[in-house]
Amino acid sequence: MPADALAMVVASACLHAAWSAAIKGSRDPLGFNVLQTAVAAGAAVVVLGTLDLSEVPRPVLVCAAATGIPHALYFYFLSRAFERGDLSLVYPIVRSTPAFLPLVAVPLLGESVSPLGALGIAVVVGGVWLVQSEGRLRVEALRGPGVGFAALALLATLAYSLLDKHGMSLFAKAPWSSALPKAVVFFFLLYVSTTLVFVPLALPRLSRRSFAALARAEGGRAALSLAVSVVSYGLILEAFRSAAASYVVAVRQSSVIFALVIAMLWLGERPGRARVLGAGATVLGVALVATR
Repeated sequence: MPADALAMVVASACLHAAWSAAIKGSRDPLGFNVLQTAVAAGAAVVVLGTLDLSEVPRPVLVCAAATGIPHALYFYFLSRAFERGDLSLVYPIVRSTPAFLPLVAVPLLGESVSPLGALGIAVVVGGVWLVQSEGRLRVEALRGPGVGFAALALLATLAYSLLDKHGMSLFAKAPWSSALPKAVVFFFLLYVSTTLVFVPLALPRLSRRSFAALARAEGGRAALSLAVSVVSYGLILEAFRSAAASYVVAVRQSSVIFALVIAMLWLGERPGRARVLGAGATVLGVALVATR
């Protein structure tokens, strides 16, 4: 991997961990995510209004609309997980998606898994178990605060990853005259559909008064957090131009280690040795899968 691409991916991983920590550090993670998605959707509508969307194939629009459902569920379940569980517990589980994706892609897309990829999946499963259980051999250890919602966020990520991949594959074949990259256009489209699903899903759990107070107290931080997320995504897109996707995916999982450090230094969490080892194993396993 070129040195500049490596630097961009590592920076992206750090920023993504910081974005997640900002959500966890909010007094209301669900309301914080509503603020972020609302601002992003507003910006998306403005940008999309300047484009000729007739150039976007109908199947791509359908896919962007459909993927909004699992994206919305991801934001909802992630928020609920952060309400209950530590960042050092939730984040490694949710970020293990690249290892579990082949289990879905094999039957649905006809992809294959190499022996090295299978080993990587096994390592991730073991790492996630360590993160969840802290090494305790009891079923109750797997029912810790936030674990269930983190697992649901993982499943939602698997679903939207497949839809996003299909939508971008369709879009890549279509002619496009705008200077705005197709990936960014698709990102804006899915953010609009995500907001239309996520906000109605989240609002019943938010009181108008508390949400207004949250907007006044943390609105600026939510906007900054959104900007961090967009920059992180942009760095990954740029890195894809000069580096192999497998290496980008592998290095990006270093975000798990950044999240662990941020959880300890900023949020005051004290993860046990087993959870630290599990986070490291998750990174290693995903790297094995990505380089299979």
